[in-house]
Amino acid sequence: MRMHRLTKIAGALVALAMAAFPATVRAQGQTYPENKPIVLVIPFAPGGGTDALARPFGKVLSERLGQPVVLENKGGGGGMIAAQYVAKARPDGHTLLMTTSTFLTAASGQRALPYDVLKDFTPVSWLGRGPLLVIVNKDTGITTLQDLIARGKAKPDSINFASSGVGSVLHLAGELFIQRAGIKATHIPYQGAGPGLVDLLAGHVQLFLMTVPSIIGHVKSGGVTLLATTGTTRMAAFPNVPTVAEAAIPGFEAGTWWGITGPAGLPPHVIETLDKAVKDSVRTEVMRKRFEDEGAEIVDATPAQFGAMLRDELAVWRGVVKDGNLKFE
Repeated sequence: MRMHRLTKIAGALVALAMAAFPATVRAQGQTYPENKPIVLVIPFAPGGGTDALARPFGKVLSERLGQPVVLENKGGGGGMIAAQYVAKARPDGHTLLMTTSTFLTAASGQRALPYDVLKDFTPVSWLGRGPLLVIVNKDTGITTLQDLIARGKAKPDSINFASSGVGSVLHLAGELFIQRAGIKATHIPYQGAGPGLVDLLAGHVQLFLMTVPSIIGHVKSGGVTLLATTGTTRMAAFPNVPTVAEAAIPGFEAGTWWGITGPAGLPPHVIETLDKAVKDSVRTEVMRKRFEDEGAEIVDATPAQFGAMLRDELAVWRGVVKDGNLKFE
């Protein structure tokens, strides 16, 4: 009888433990961040524009999440190495990708990637976006966008346009421009924007659609000619410079952007916590200044809106690749 009573008590204790276990797991699962660092993977080498933006961002994000944010640079493959690393990470919110426009442009070509940019990632938060500047060598004699388009139609072999590499946003933005303008131009890819800028200044290439920080000094000094910007509205830094849409191609828009994505399957509470922390971080004075230096604006969007942008823009770039019969090799 005593043994039977002990067996019943032991069984009851086991049942209680089993019943309590799932509740404990759920409670722990709702805790984010955990007491460990958050790794923010940068898809480029140290020292570039994205890296320069990510470093102050990581610091303020750490303050808001209460855990260290460790930046890990994984350059190479047009961002593919970093993206693949994050896609395979545990979906707990502790491995994130500093995502840029090249995330989509690199995925729009014909080459197979070891991940799907829409299925293998969770859109978390859209930080900001900025326009590109349409620049020509000052010795071309071209002073307006209309001049450039007229030259491209009259002398189709006279214009080379530079980019920071095949499949980069500077490449596809240039392709989008020449397609929409109805002109011919030869694409000259470089290993980064720096070498392309050197050849633009030397006159070896005539056209370059560039990010603001990489060219603004030469614009202000008169070393190059700024024809237009690619955003939807004029830039505060250049109020007298029209947008491409204003000057010649209605509806034209292209540019660069930054966001945070994680592996597929991030829990909703992790997305919510991260998105709020990101929004709070980009609105700090230090980050407002960083975006201002980029000629960019902070974006106030939900994770769902960020995801919709990714789908829509990927479709645009795939259309550009198809219409231009472009090969990413």
